Amino acid sequence: MSLALPLVMSSLLFGIGVFGVLARRNAVLVLVSVELMLNAANLNLVAFDAWWSDTLHGGQLMALFVITIAAAEIGIGLAIVLLVFRARGSSDLDDLGELDERREPDQPMIMFNQRVHSTEIGHDHGEVGGRA
Repeated sequence: MSLALPLVMSSLLFGIGVFGVLARRNAVLVLVSVELMLNAANLNLVAFDAWWSDTLHGGQLMALFVITIAAAEIGIGLAIVLLVFRARGSSDLDDLGELDERREPDQPMIMFNQRVHSTEIGHDHGEVGGRA
């Protein structure tokens, strides 16, 4: 079996997937493009397994693991996209730059390593539990 045809097909699939990730703005289409790239890798694994005539069929086993991981990834990814779509009404990736809807647009974003004092969040004193 010639190895050129599966490698050309795999590179075309991977190129289409990369283009989809870079050019698309819809989150679902980006997930589909990532799946295309994973399927291109699977095609390479199976083609090299057949070309080397591996008795253990390592390429096919790795392809099964990649398919399993891809199924989990697409399930979690679609769940996240659906939650964002329900909350925002859009799955456009450009609109998801800032996920915190509670802060005002002119307020600075609080980073994880910054400490917030009780006077900055509207309390007059810093008692535990917010009791007056």
